[in-house]
Amino acid sequence: MIRNFTLSVTDTPAPADLAGVFDGLRAYNEASLGRAYDRRDLVVVARDADGTLKGGLVGYTNWDWLYVDLLWVDDSTRGSGLGGRLMAAAETEAKVRGCRWSRLYTYDFQAPGFYPKQGYQVWAEMEGYPPGHRQIWFRKDLA
Repeated sequence: MIRNFTLSVTDTPAPADLAGVFDGLRAYNEASLGRAYDRRDLVVVARDADGTLKGGLVGYTNWDWLYVDLLWVDDSTRGSGLGGRLMAAAETEAKVRGCRWSRLYTYDFQAPGFYPKQGYQVWAEMEGYPPGHRQIWFRKDLA
């Protein structure tokens, strides 16, 4: 059966559309797995004595996994151990939430040598993303 649908493409989606897609996928996943979708944001920030943001980690936990989406450390604090402290704080909170694993990706021009020092192992690489570079996926057992 062929149906007519109207498609729209935008870079400014309506909040209701985002919520509808998210809620629909969550309901499907929960029905398929027989397990609740337990996604919770997880953010760790570091500020200096003046309150200036010097680094941060943005991610979330869901289904026993910590997903690290963003990790940033200000140039003035690189090499100070702050990145490792941000990661450790996120992993500690993830364990409190029941997570057993962590995953993240970086690029060959960012910090691919940093993550193995934190106990992460490469599990995938994608050549040509972005062009001339590669995206590197890491994972770690937290349990």
